[in-house]
Amino acid sequence: MTDKPILPVLIVGGGPAGLSAAHAVASSGRQAVIVDKADRLGGAPILQGYAKLVPSHEWAKVAIGGMVARVQQNPNVTSHLNTQVQSFDGAPGAFTATLRNGTVIEADSAILASGFTHFDSLNKPEWGFGTYPDVVTTVQVEQMISSGAGIRCPSDGRVPDRVAILLCVGSRDRQIGREWCSKICCTVSANLAMEIRELSPKTNVYIYYMDVRTFGLLEGEYYWKSQEEAKVKYIKARIAEVTSDGKRLVVKGEDTLVKRPITIPFDLVVHAIGMDPNVDNMTLASVFGVSLNRYGFIDKAASYVTLGETSRPGVYVAGAATGPETIDDSIAQGQAAALAALTRAGTRQVRAAE
Repeated sequence: MTDKPILPVLIVGGGPAGLSAAHAVASSGRQAVIVDKADRLGGAPILQGYAKLVPSHEWAKVAIGGMVARVQQNPNVTSHLNTQVQSFDGAPGAFTATLRNGTVIEADSAILASGFTHFDSLNKPEWGFGTYPDVVTTVQVEQMISSGAGIRCPSDGRVPDRVAILLCVGSRDRQIGREWCSKICCTVSANLAMEIRELSPKTNVYIYYMDVRTFGLLEGEYYWKSQEEAKVKYIKARIAEVTSDGKRLVVKGEDTLVKRPITIPFDLVVHAIGMDPNVDNMTLASVFGVSLNRYGFIDKAASYVTLGETSRPGVYVAGAATGPETIDDSIAQGQAAALAALTRAGTRQVRAAE
């Protein structure tokens, strides 16, 4: 008896997790089909112009760009850009996905690697974003660095003498419905602070924090190194507002170590923005028939005996689609989801042949 050919694995999202999953599927000899709403692959690191990545210190355009090239050069991978999945029907081994561009894809399984959305600092108006041009986000600082423009104040192009980085913007804040820690902001901020100091040694950088969460092995390389070598100053504080005195920005709040109010002038204020659920998650949940968790991320089963399974058999999930995640762990989860999809497909093929 001739085995029925196994259909491709559909991968939604072309960021680090999706690229990793596609490479793993293609390396096994199977076909992978990537669908991404953007006009190019790479996800946030490429689309948002990230600078040097944590913890590798590689430039995003090189590291993630290499992942993109590897997938694009693989004949087992097909990409559909500038489109989204409109409907997804069927069962494991025999799914049918219809794209908004009219393409119909027959798929064995699907991996949702749809990533996250950066927190919009307009939702934290008391901290000055959208009111003062020299209040920016960590992503905007990444773009300055990766473009080669150096650190500048957007208002007039001058190199700032004093920079404040405010942690937990859009994270751990019940007042705006963001109860979760975004996991990467502290480390990214420490990394950016060191890069600012390297590019502009005369610029003084201050990080305002509730507490610092450079998790795992990253504390020495980022938290302590940024203080001891780059001379970044850390201030434990509660920030009330960011205003202006007409010449410079003014950060107001309370130094929570010494229990006294602070009013400090800065040239540039940086919001360390957190990770929100993908704005398309409700649509994705409806189209793919999967559940979301209480925060709006895609829910996944416990990892003890499963790899990236969602509430719908044959549909897997990886990376920041499930919650705040690092790039390295997103890549690993993409590989794990691919393994789960390939293993289930192989099991079905063996059973069909018996």
